[in-house]
Amino acid sequence: MGYEIKLQEYVFADDISFESCHASTLIALPNGDLVAAWFAGTREGADDVAIWSSRRTDGGWTPPVKVADEEGEPHWNPVLFREADGKVWLFYKVGKAIRSWRTMYLLSEDDGITWSVPHILVEGDSGGRGPVKNKPIVLQDGTWVAPASLELDIWEAFADLSHDNGMTWAASERISLQQSEAEASDVPVKPVEPVVSESPLSLVAETSLQGKGVIQPTLWESEPGKVHMLLRSSTGLICRSDSADSGKTWSAAYTTGLPNNNSGIDLVRMDGGALALVYNPVGQNWGKRTPIVISLSRDNGVTWGETLVLEDAPGEYSYPAIVSVGNDVFVSYTWRRSRIVVWQLSLTA
Repeated sequence: MGYEIKLQEYVFADDISFESCHASTLIALPNGDLVAAWFAGTREGADDVAIWSSRRTDGGWTPPVKVADEEGEPHWNPVLFREADGKVWLFYKVGKAIRSWRTMYLLSEDDGITWSVPHILVEGDSGGRGPVKNKPIVLQDGTWVAPASLELDIWEAFADLSHDNGMTWAASERISLQQSEAEASDVPVKPVEPVVSESPLSLVAETSLQGKGVIQPTLWESEPGKVHMLLRSSTGLICRSDSADSGKTWSAAYTTGLPNNNSGIDLVRMDGGALALVYNPVGQNWGKRTPIVISLSRDNGVTWGETLVLEDAPGEYSYPAIVSVGNDVFVSYTWRRSRIVVWQLSLTA
């Protein structure tokens, strides 16, 4: 097997009004269009950071449009999700401090052309409910499972479950590192002062540079009721947790053999059962965010191979999103905090 590159392009050129962008999300529409969203502004965590979106049609990408902006508060980590009936959700976080994020959402009935007014996902939310970076999945029994996490003194993940198509949510138990792995991880307990301009820390909000553990899961269901997640971690390795009861309870997170630089990852389970994972294969906590690669697993995440390097130049290439349609995968990620890149890859025999 290999990859055929069908598309590789920037979502927008340099005629934009924001200085920095990050944390893209992506959906593929039945008519072949793509919709992307990301956060952008002066700098991650700045009060002017809002959620922006663009759409790709046969004519290319539309000019970016600001779709969510509450004055005086930073916006973070948009997540696009399309229901089977065509309704599109755009989840995102709002708040000056990550530990007190609240999750908002917009709805679209026309595939992201127009959006509703903002709604809060869970009343009284503080810390972030629903998807934190990566897309929800729909289980075979119809349950929506959103990959969630909290960045407190200890980083913990959980699954947010909805049995009524997103109207109400119930959080699973929290998922922590196994004790020995938590003790072994070497992570700063206070913000790290960036000293090199191309360091991945140089553009990261200081409020995120603390704690140890696991955050920002990405999910798949291997068979009815058996759900799995891979997680960003502070151990230098991607971690994993498994559920046998449709996401209600989870194993303690345990390390895999996949390196992780304590930066975002994303995965999709394709129609044929293969898993496609996009990540930075750098096994150092707060390590560099290059290269960025895509790898495949054909044994439910036990082993990985068929790796394609998407970027390996100096700079930051990070926070990927991935979705699939048939044998094709669509990938987006941050390009040096100044662009969003999108690829379309087809798996070939």
